[in-house]
Amino acid sequence: MTVPKKALSVRAPWWWLILHGGKDIENRDWPTNYRGSVLIHASKWWGTTEVLLTMQEFGPLAERAGAPRVTMEQVRPYGGCIVGMVDIVGCVSASDSPWFFGDYGFQLANPVAFREPVPCKGALGFFTVSPDVMERVRAQVGGNRP
Repeated sequence: MTVPKKALSVRAPWWWLILHGGKDIENRDWPTNYRGSVLIHASKWWGTTEVLLTMQEFGPLAERAGAPRVTMEQVRPYGGCIVGMVDIVGCVSASDSPWFFGDYGFQLANPVAFREPVPCKGALGFFTVSPDVMERVRAQVGGNRP
């Protein structure tokens, strides 16, 4: 499996829902032509109320997709880390997916959650991961399907 050099920061609990909860759309206010694998970076941003409300609203949808119930305490420690990877297979401005809302949706497929988070400084938009982080990420890729 090829490890991408590009990453995308995603706020909690959205990154967890992508990797474990069947979230097949990442909503953004900008489109992308990028297609291919991208590392998922769990943003350090934390808004307790927003995270709690998101988990209450979208948790049942994730559970129907086979995801275990997760708590804020389980998600929060991963902020500031590469936590997995996913394929971006399209970008849409409308979708029937229950995960779509907003201007644009990056269509996602083939999520891979890493066993161990890899600390990494995030950035806005797509960003290139440093060589030392890439080395640690490559060690995570060996067959870690969720």
